[in-house]
Amino acid sequence: MIPKGMEKVKANGVYMKMLTGFADEAADGILEQIAVIKKLGWNAIELRAVDKIIAHDLPEEAFAKVADALDENGISVACLGSGIANWGTSLAQPFEQTRATVLRTIGRMQRLRTNLVRIMSYKVIQDSDGRLMEDQLLTERFERMNWICQTFLDQGLTPVHENCHTFGGMSYEHTLLLLEKVPGLKLVFDTGNPPLTIDARSSFPYSMQDSWDFYNNVKDHIVHVHIKDAYLDADGYTERYCYPGEGNGQVGEIVNDLVDRGYTGYYSIEPHMEVVFHDDSAKSTGTRRINNFLEYAKRFETMLQTIG
Repeated sequence: MIPKGMEKVKANGVYMKMLTGFADEAADGILEQIAVIKKLGWNAIELRAVDKIIAHDLPEEAFAKVADALDENGISVACLGSGIANWGTSLAQPFEQTRATVLRTIGRMQRLRTNLVRIMSYKVIQDSDGRLMEDQLLTERFERMNWICQTFLDQGLTPVHENCHTFGGMSYEHTLLLLEKVPGLKLVFDTGNPPLTIDARSSFPYSMQDSWDFYNNVKDHIVHVHIKDAYLDADGYTERYCYPGEGNGQVGEIVNDLVDRGYTGYYSIEPHMEVVFHDDSAKSTGTRRINNFLEYAKRFETMLQTIG
């Protein structure tokens, strides 16, 4: 049985896969986020931030209003995009902070009736020049990750690790090591992160990763997918985000392989073209944000139709 909010629609002989997205890139308020999801004819959202506050950090009253609004509009939550152990969280921070966030997140996931939560694996340790330190505090890192993962699993919830700028995202080998050391952990694969993420196996100043290579080595563990595309500008430094298929994320090739493999999870768009959650310098007007999100979604829908 396909869970609510994940129905397949057959159009022109092609199965349209399950679609969702980070609607906080289209609007800050929950009602506006819901409106853009409904305009697309979708019925699920990847919930990250509301009014620029991550869902698990919202005051109780504000969170209750978000949950009620989603229920009233028939919008399910495909995944909760948490900030747990993300690129801004150092292992030097007291673990009690993470523990409290995890426990609070569990209650909110239960209220939202979602079983996927996006997590990461803590900030990597670098020197002042940006070189990765040999000692990445693996014992401490894996102990924390095991507690996080098992605490979610004990409640019937599935933590999914994103290949982002944290330890597990430094190469596919780092991801596989993380999976080995943290039983029960699954993956969300972001197609657009590798072109902008250093490959820790290369020599300093490091080359960027290859999306297809990364995907191909971890695909057996993927249960959720973020659709993003990007490339580095000619200066080798400036990050550029673009529509799916226009960058170095090899989105089409990866989605084609997922379809061939019978993938049944969500495809969640995360454009980053008008706003970036973790970058306050990326600003845009409300209308441009909404229009970009809608256009991005439509282009990805078209890509799916051509892949079939």
